[in-house]
Amino acid sequence: MNRHLSFAALACAALLSACGKDAVKEITGPVPGSQIKFFNFAVGAPGVNFYANTTKMTAIGTASGTESTLGTGYGSAGASGLYTAITPGQYDLAAKTPAASDTGAAVSEVSMTLEAGKQYSYYQSGLYNSTTKTADSFVIEDDIPTRIDYSIADVRFVNAVSNATGPIVLYVTNTDTAAHMPETAIGTGVGYKSASAFTALPEGAYNISARYVGSSTNIVTRNGLGFNGGRVYTITIRGDATSSASATKPALDFTSNR
Repeated sequence: MNRHLSFAALACAALLSACGKDAVKEITGPVPGSQIKFFNFAVGAPGVNFYANTTKMTAIGTASGTESTLGTGYGSAGASGLYTAITPGQYDLAAKTPAASDTGAAVSEVSMTLEAGKQYSYYQSGLYNSTTKTADSFVIEDDIPTRIDYSIADVRFVNAVSNATGPIVLYVTNTDTAAHMPETAIGTGVGYKSASAFTALPEGAYNISARYVGSSTNIVTRNGLGFNGGRVYTITIRGDATSSASATKPALDFTSNR
């Protein structure tokens, strides 16, 4: 992923961005009671900045300290995949193009209430419509387990593929104990714009694959992921289900929630 810097007026976001995508967050001082992260997973979409009402929540900085007009590109997350703190309330959440010729044009948007003490993920998803210059979007509440057990990791699966032909199941195989732990399904089938519940898995190295419900053929695979104990992860399938091109075919994104 490209490294992004949050341009929101939130001191904690700047602190977290310096720690890297998978950093354990250390927050000091008063923090608004909701958190949200943003993803641009709409195939063919331009780079975007993400907004909550009129407040810019993410943007890309340049080495000179100015704001880039590139925005968060396809397959990437705003603010390096970190949560950005936000005051609870009703918002028009949107992804807008940052280029000079299109500044302010909403590519996708969702109106919703963000509740105190909760975390959310905004997904710009599906296939970009080059005629209307719009894409789908949805928001998932991140119901992160509160208990911390350093022998297990919690994993969930999100489906951001609009033209999938049915619900998709994520399968994981622990390569440390493959002879003792069979391939495990994360949920029973996740439809577009939906997520599975978090599933507890033993800490270790994993290979993952996604298949349609009832199918033995993998849509996509990804190997060599490390699930660390005490951590929480989201695996998201994105891309064009009909494409075989490397830039647009289905892929599995791996992001840490904690």
